[in-house]
Amino acid sequence: MPERRKPRIGLALGAGGARGWAHIGVIRALNEKGIRPDVVCGTSMGALVGAAHAAGELDRLERWASGLAWTDVLKLVDVTWRGGLIKGQRLFDFFREQFQDRDLAALAVPYGAVATELATGREVWLRDGKVLDAVRASIAMPGIFTPFERDGALLVDGGLVNPVPVSMCRAFGADVVIAVDLGWAKLGRYRAQRNDAKEFHMPEWMERISWLSRLAGEMSAEEESESAPSIVEAFLAAIDIMQVRIARSRLAGEPADVLLTPVLADFATMDFHRAPEAIVEGRAALERMLPLLQQVMED
Repeated sequence: MPERRKPRIGLALGAGGARGWAHIGVIRALNEKGIRPDVVCGTSMGALVGAAHAAGELDRLERWASGLAWTDVLKLVDVTWRGGLIKGQRLFDFFREQFQDRDLAALAVPYGAVATELATGREVWLRDGKVLDAVRASIAMPGIFTPFERDGALLVDGGLVNPVPVSMCRAFGADVVIAVDLGWAKLGRYRAQRNDAKEFHMPEWMERISWLSRLAGEMSAEEESESAPSIVEAFLAAIDIMQVRIARSRLAGEPADVLLTPVLADFATMDFHRAPEAIVEGRAALERMLPLLQQVMED
């Protein structure tokens, strides 16, 4: 009897802003169980963490993320009114100083990132060029980060079209896909339990930006109800709703073999200074699904 071929494992890392630090915990837990993905695909923050893993830079990224304070986040914010609130130049200049920027084709693990073409809404799979350029395009959340220009096209966050890129892993030849959906607990009872009577809250880093605080204060003074959200709060909540709904639709048609769902309902989109908490929950999400994962790997 011929020896059975080892299944090719794909890891699909989903979008979700600061909740994306949970991907680090998932990868750590997988490695500890002896499971090493053959293919890694990511959307938005999943693209960032996936790229670090594929490039052998995950240790460095984890150390940096775990040491972030809200003041460090502020230092990397370059405010603009054109195309988004943040240009992203300062952040990615920092990444280029701290991490080696490689060609995607040169990575030890096959890797791809998902972005969206702004003019057409077309899903774009980034599989060549520089790693940091692919990540920059994939994380360009509309209204927050300015779009990224590539080959004459403006690209924005891949979460608009494919928040959890299972389909890309399949296209890369994965037999078994482990997917991480960061938006699973952002709606429904988890969100309701978190908020109780307080439905919205502005991310702490935004509260610290004086001009934005003043603008929000002036707007709220004119509102009839104190419970009404600010423009920023409403926008970020709308992005959460959109990505959750799109992810559920895509996963229904393109299901993963194992779906990991970190419970991070109390994380605001921009809470990047809370990496240690997210990493712990990423590990916990893997542990909850370990019996199914082991069964899938044995079949």
